[in-house]
Formats: sequence, structure tokens, C-alpha cells
Amino acid sequence: MGAIRDAGYRTSLFGKSALHRRGPDLREFEHVLHSYGLDDVDEIRGPRASVETICHMTARWESLGLLKAFQEDIKSRVGKNKTLVRPSPLPLAEYYDVYVGQRAKNYLHNYKRDQPWFCWVSFAGPHEPWDTPEPYASMYRADDMPEPLKRPSIRRNGHTGELDRKFAETTNERIDNARELRASYAGKVTLIDDQIGEILNEIETRGESDRTIVLFTSDHGEMNGDYDLIHKSNFLNPAVRIPLIVKTPEMKTSSLAGQIIDTPVELFDAGPTLRDFAQAKITHSQFAKSLMGMLQDSSHDHRTFAVSEFVHETMYLDRDWKLMLNRDDAAYRLFDLKNDPAEQNDLVGEKKHESLIAELKEKLLDYRKRTQE
Repeated sequence: MGAIRDAGYRTSLFGKSALHRRGPDLREFEHVLHSYGLDDVDEIRGPRASVETICHMTARWESLGLLKAFQEDIKSRVGKNKTLVRPSPLPLAEYYDVYVGQRAKNYLHNYKRDQPWFCWVSFAGPHEPWDTPEPYASMYRADDMPEPLKRPSIRRNGHTGELDRKFAETTNERIDNARELRASYAGKVTLIDDQIGEILNEIETRGESDRTIVLFTSDHGEMNGDYDLIHKSNFLNPAVRIPLIVKTPEMKTSSLAGQIIDTPVELFDAGPTLRDFAQAKITHSQFAKSLMGMLQDSSHDHRTFAVSEFVHETMYLDRDWKLMLNRDDAAYRLFDLKNDPAEQNDLVGEKKHESLIAELKEKLLDYRKRTQE
């Protein structure tokens, strides 16, 4: 953000940043986000954290007499009710994702500066809880949703990791309303799509569509009942495969328009990509890679593999294979993604894959060493 601001842009954030944990009143810590390079800020927390956090949004709810009902609703969604599907008590116009979308749209509507603008819009949804408001709550039928992926059989010996711990914790649990979760989730995705549509319409009304770059992504996925799990915090595809859409004015007449590119990408690659679009400069060392080359030529080899880390565990991912290492760097899952995209057949322990595991592990550990030097 600082580099983009230094390049002459007026920078802004509307929504969830997850850049700090200061509180309980976010309004008193806007200086933290200013120090990161953000000029105009209206920050919120996620829905559960909003129960205990004061921000412009929750202060507005309180002034409208809505905050208490929201707090009680969120607090009730625990234990046996953790997969409860029920519309939020908030009216649609005050729902947190609508609040974020409308704040961003109105900001652009009233933007009169000579500086070019950079606007980061960060929705709290479609994160759980499954509290999609009407009319979106009824937009999709549970019966039309795909069945969740089944939990595969678990090895009884060999190395284990965080995924095994999650499976053990939920051995006797079954997400019986998974298709309900998915219908609610789909409704919330559509709600956010509509908010993004309103923002894009505002940009068009401003006459700026032909000089605006849009990068759309997410921080993680949602299990939504796959493998009888909810939330995230694992290396399985529903949690780690996220959307990434880039739209530039040049794509209107480009052969790249509408293409799906399957090269591995890491989330932090968004940073240098936006830096390049803004013609900004950074001077510190970093290992993220701009997507610019790939956006100009889809055959560009952006990364040979991607890496993800969680609780001192590491995941290797390329077009064909996924390897998970536990905190002791022992391999405890290997999936053939080309032939087993649902990640049902763990290949760790099969002798014919020992050399492959050693090769992938060496690549991963070498990468880690280079990034830590």
C-alpha cells in the first residue's frame, strides 16, 4: 500500500483488513492502517469478532437499535448450533457485506480528487456463520446443491499431522445439513457479487471503466461439509483453492479474456501485481511474484509450484501433486491431483511413490531455506 501511495494514488480500505488485532474500538487505531499506506479507512472485523468490537459499522447498528439482536444471534451459533442456517436479524440494507459494498460505492461516487484512486474492498463474507439475509437466503435450494465430499479412510500407521488431528476431533460428527450450508453460502456469494456489480457500475458512471484494473481474490475457502469439516485451517482443496480474477481494460480485445490459467499462484502474488499496475516501486526483498507476465502471455511459467503454511506445517502444490509435511517435516499426505482431484486416495506409504515424495520434499525444503536466508 505504501508503495502505491508513493506512486501518487489516494488509497482506501473498506471492510476487513486482518492487518492488526488492536481494539476493542477500531476507530481509535486507524493510524495503524495509515502507517501501512492507507489514506481513507472504514475498517470492520469479521461477523463473530464484531460482537465484541466497536467500529463505524457496529456503532451505526447500535444507533439503529440493531446491535443487541446481532450479538445475540452470533453468540447462539456455537456448539450444536455451529452449523445453524438462519437469516441474520440485520435487515439487508445494514448487513455487513452490504455495508462494506455501499461504503465503497459511495466513496467512489463522491471522489473528487485529482489523484488516481486505489480502493481495497474487503468483504467479511462469504465467511461463516451461515446467516445470509433475505432475499438471498432463499435464492438457492439445498436439494440443488452438490453433496459434500466423503471423508476418506485414514491410515492406521505412519506419520500424522494437523489434518489427522482435525479428523480425530470430529470422528463422531457428521455435517448432516451440508447442502443447506452450501445453499446459504451460495446466496451470500451472490449478495457479494451484486455489491461488486454496484461498485463496477459506479466506476462506469464515473467514466473510468477503460482505465480501471480489477483484481478479485479471497483469503481462504470454506469446507462447507466436505470431509465432514467446516471452516478452514487445513491444506485440502476446499480451504486452499480460492478465486483469482483479474480484469484490465486491454482484455476487452485480448485473446486472454475469459481464459482459465492453471499455473500455481500464491495469494501474496497480488501485491507485486498491483504494484506493477500502479508503476510503483519497492526496495525491500520479497518472494511474491507479479502476475504481469502471465497476464500478457498465458503460457508464461509463473511458478512451478506453490507453497502454503499453517501451524508450522507446509504444503507443496504443483499442477499434478500435493504433498503435506507435518511440523517435523515428515510427509503425511500425498495426492495425485490429476487423477484424484477430490483428494480421496493418500499415497504416502506406497513404495512406488517414495522417490517422488523425496523429490517434492527436497524442492520444498530448498525453497524454505532460500526464503529464510
